[in-house]
Amino acid sequence: MNKYKIHEKIFLYFSITVFLIFILLPFVEMFYASLRPLDHLFRSPYQFFSDDLSFWAYREMWNTVPMLPRYIFNSFFLATTTSIITLLFVIPAAYSYARFSFPFKNTSLYVLLAINMFSGAVLLIPLYKVLRTFGLLNTYQAMIVPGVAFLIPTAIWLLKSYFEKIPVDLEEAAFVDGASRVQILRHIIAPLSTPGLVVVGIYAFIGAYAQQFLFAITFNQKKEFMPIPSGLYEFIGYTTVKWNEMMAASLVGIAPVLIVFLFLQKYIVEGLTSGAVKN
Repeated sequence: MNKYKIHEKIFLYFSITVFLIFILLPFVEMFYASLRPLDHLFRSPYQFFSDDLSFWAYREMWNTVPMLPRYIFNSFFLATTTSIITLLFVIPAAYSYARFSFPFKNTSLYVLLAINMFSGAVLLIPLYKVLRTFGLLNTYQAMIVPGVAFLIPTAIWLLKSYFEKIPVDLEEAAFVDGASRVQILRHIIAPLSTPGLVVVGIYAFIGAYAQQFLFAITFNQKKEFMPIPSGLYEFIGYTTVKWNEMMAASLVGIAPVLIVFLFLQKYIVEGLTSGAVKN
């Protein structure tokens, strides 16, 4: 039995190590490429180790793309705004699905799930026409509104399960004390669902961060509204591509996501494991 447990742990740690290497190796290569001179990136044969590493690209990228700080701010602003608006829509919707019975309840849930299976690229043309009709092209709203629309279905499914775990008796007691539905949702349901709200918020934030490029190049032509994925194109010149500076800017651009994750990882783990143990 002990031998079996030892072999099981070895296999488990080996699998985790392989998975982490597979996930982190591209980021390691990005960081290493950002430290090397441009002419050394294409040496043949490829040299992973080098004695001429420096942080020169991290200083020069701000001169190559002067609007880089604005692009990074736009990405963070778009992702944050999209996640907040998504939560504002999803919380009452998920609560309604968790507590109320109404016609076509289950059908509408599956319709939401089916809608979420469509790729954003499939709906770009009708979205473009709708945004043009309302005069939202070349604005922040042109990237926020589609982002919220694509994130809401999955977010409702995620948050609905957290609301269903909260005992109905708590709400009935609050009703006896004269609380309204809005007060119950605000003062009882939301605080008790904090881990779930954080998980859904992080999902919306990362999802909004990931889909910016597609919406930006389609619905926006103004540089002042461009997010970092679109701004990286400015490192591509007519005759050469400044790969080391592009890698440096990419790593700096994903820093907000990493910072948010580090600060909220306690709630993320708590939210993901909530309900794993049956009381």
